[in-house]
Amino acid sequence: MNWDQIEGRWEQFVVKAKEKWGNLTDDDWKAAEGRRDQLTGKIQERYGYSQEKAEKELEDWLHDN
Repeated sequence: MNWDQIEGRWEQFVVKAKEKWGNLTDDDWKAAEGRRDQLTGKIQERYGYSQEKAEKELEDWLHDN
């Protein structure tokens, strides 16, 4: 799945992604609104990850789904 597809189907993406990143709040998802950098930042913040780890986790998850 590429990011353009995710932006176009954000609501569907969020439903699936909530299983992976359950610590993100509805407000976090709303703030990200399809912006990859915002989502990566929220993952960093909620899980205490480095930017690189958050980006890698997101990328890995995208390739698996």
